[in-house]
Amino acid sequence: MTKIISGTQLAKELREEIKNEAAALREKGVEPTLAVVLVGDNKASRSYVNSKHKACIENNINSIKIELPEEISTDDLLNEIEKLNSDYKVHGILVQLPLPKHIDAEKVLNAVTPSKDVDGFHPINVGKLVIGEAKLIPCTPLGILEMIKSTGEEISGKLALVIGRSNIVGKPISTLLLQNNATVITAHSRTKDLEELIEQADIIVSCVGVAHFLSGKEKVKPTCTIIDVGNNYKDGKLVGDVNLDEFMEKVAYISPVPGGVGPLTITMLMRNTLTATYDLLEK
Repeated sequence: MTKIISGTQLAKELREEIKNEAAALREKGVEPTLAVVLVGDNKASRSYVNSKHKACIENNINSIKIELPEEISTDDLLNEIEKLNSDYKVHGILVQLPLPKHIDAEKVLNAVTPSKDVDGFHPINVGKLVIGEAKLIPCTPLGILEMIKSTGEEISGKLALVIGRSNIVGKPISTLLLQNNATVITAHSRTKDLEELIEQADIIVSCVGVAHFLSGKEKVKPTCTIIDVGNNYKDGKLVGDVNLDEFMEKVAYISPVPGGVGPLTITMLMRNTLTATYDLLEK
């Protein structure tokens, strides 16, 4: 019988831990604080920022929204980032993407001090992730790992297939699985004989961004765990990379869309904010 990995339920459990930890810090006079920078009035971005703001407030984390005009220059935006870098009361900084086209996004993201980079995107944090020393890890991959661990199944020694090689999800989750002693294959658009790899895999993470990329016609192990990172629209409905209905009763564990990785991404953002808070207190 296939078991659904509920990201919503797992996020609820983890947020209770975060809420209690944040409350304990507040009792010691420390207010964990996340600053989110929003440039322009992109409706989707504003919705994401509002969701993050609400989640933080509900879990005892102070959330500051820095809203800046669409026409702001790269230099002026960098000045705003530097103010946040220098503010000892701010523990985490997140620049909401996408930025307007005239902004040098790479320059802006790299300007966030690594110890406050709760997205885990700074090159220093990426390098630390590769060598196994990262404290701030990209939120979605961190959530994926929590989902896999929540099954109670051993990761060590398993064959993990990650379909997708983005810097935000594919590469980091491949690295995290490797660090948990899985044998990892990262597949992509140039990969040959993908169906054979799917058939061999104990763990499959799909992050290609194509609706129902895994249709259900593929042969899979009955003991397989599938994590669907897709966020696509098909026939006006939000769907994942995986046709969930077609994999029911074929695999051991599977995550849904919606209600899977999504709730955990924001949860891991709050976890990273606490991690950054602890780290700055030690300095």
